Amino acid sequence: MESIAAPHNSAETPLTITSPEQMGELGRRLAKLLRAGDLVMLSGELGAGKTTLTRGLGEGLGVRGAVTSPTFVIARVHPSLGDGPPLVHVDAYRLGGGLDEMEDLDLDVSLSDSVIVVEWGEGKVEELTEDRLMVRIHRAVGDTADEVRHVTLAGLGERWAGVDLGVLSA
Repeated sequence: MESIAAPHNSAETPLTITSPEQMGELGRRLAKLLRAGDLVMLSGELGAGKTTLTRGLGEGLGVRGAVTSPTFVIARVHPSLGDGPPLVHVDAYRLGGGLDEMEDLDLDVSLSDSVIVVEWGEGKVEELTEDRLMVRIHRAVGDTADEVRHVTLAGLGERWAGVDLGVLSA
């Protein structure tokens, strides 16, 4: 019987973002590290910048269509305008169940040839793959004028074992 190794965890990479423009730029830089088959899970409070980051990812990946929050459609596919992978942007906020409820979206079919970004995916999509990039965005709660965000990136699984996420702080 084949044993399953625990996923490799890369070191956490903390970043401080001070504006929506910087959050978009982080997305554009992160897009350069992504490839088809990657799952990116975003977590953070409402208004933390998850969709702004994803918009930057879409720009960096060169996909068609404006990247907006897919809250009411649950998932939106943005085809590549070039030879890169499409971006599948999922908002799991309104989905209560785990992977069972997500199966209707056929994310497992899309995963191998797309970059899938899931907002609010913790506890819901981990079973898709052991290889994933966790992006946690923290902001000051209650003070809506504060644009500072503390972003922590951590790669899980063999896919991310050799990836230096520290290049994103440059």
